[in-house]
Amino acid sequence: MLGSVPRELPQRIGFVVVPRFSMIALTSAVEPLRIANRLSGRELYRWPLFSMDGEPVAASNGFTLTPDGDLERASDLSTVAICGGLDVHRIDDRPLATWLRRMDRKGIDIGALETGSYLLARAGMLSGYTCTIHWEHLAAFAEDFPDIEVTTELFEIDRQRFTCAGGTAGIDMMLNVIAVQHGQELAAQVADQFMHERIRDQHDHQRVSLPARLGVRHPKLLSVIELMEQHLEEPLSRAELARKAGLSTRQLERLFRKYLFRSPARYYLELRLNKARLLLLQTNMSVIDVALACGFVSASHFSKCYRDFFGRTPRKERGVPSQADARGAPVGGTPEDGALDEADEADEGEMGELSPAATARKSA
Repeated sequence: MLGSVPRELPQRIGFVVVPRFSMIALTSAVEPLRIANRLSGRELYRWPLFSMDGEPVAASNGFTLTPDGDLERASDLSTVAICGGLDVHRIDDRPLATWLRRMDRKGIDIGALETGSYLLARAGMLSGYTCTIHWEHLAAFAEDFPDIEVTTELFEIDRQRFTCAGGTAGIDMMLNVIAVQHGQELAAQVADQFMHERIRDQHDHQRVSLPARLGVRHPKLLSVIELMEQHLEEPLSRAELARKAGLSTRQLERLFRKYLFRSPARYYLELRLNKARLLLLQTNMSVIDVALACGFVSASHFSKCYRDFFGRTPRKERGVPSQADARGAPVGGTPEDGALDEADEADEGEMGELSPAATARKSA
């Protein structure tokens, strides 16, 4: 498997790119192999590049790569890595899935970079294996493939499968592979060439720490935010959040307004709406299923909150015309259609819906 000493050299790792693949994910995985060859003075690795049809493929940054050939020309490989990127759920990957199953029957190690994990999962290549994916796609992946164990690790190597979160995590995965296959000294020399001061292992965090992301270091505030991020589908009430953090609800309100300039209810709502946007863009889930996955019990309220925050409805986010559009009504609607006023926000219930009192006020 990837990470064990190869039986013969050079080790041929075939990279397959799909439309809108991530350039940084690809180069982060390839460049350590190139530098390992140069520093060792030996051809330890080869990395032929393939696309599904052999035609040039544009990356998500607009650069186009010309592959060595199509999938049928991908022979004599010990390892295959699928490099994903944007909108992989919209790719017709049936030929790729058939080819991957053929590679699997030959005993070839199969892996993925960034969102390539989606393509492996759809091909049935991850059943019974542990995998990872870029943090931005974790929620969508878990919704689409509930029976597959997905983690927040930088990379996972599980028998004949390997997956990498993407970004610069490919550097660390390949440095770990080089260390096992050809020694820690060579891996350290390769890391030095990147000015990569520390070789991360798979258990390092994908994301920048919460204090660094928010610019806040108040421990109780951070603990509440972590609770919110862990309970997006079934949101906790303000009283529950305060109790678990050892705060009063008044203290909780003051902390959020002092450090984050918004109420806890508003911050929680924004977390859920941002998750909803990722699910809308990265999955084929229905709008009502997205709403439920983000803690809303009313599709209409979800749509109004979404439009208020992002300036467009969930359907418009996907480029689907709304019924109002079809009738020739204004696309954006009136400000009142999507707005949550301060009184309603203060009366939000446990699921982020309007409380009966707020609903009565709006009806009146």
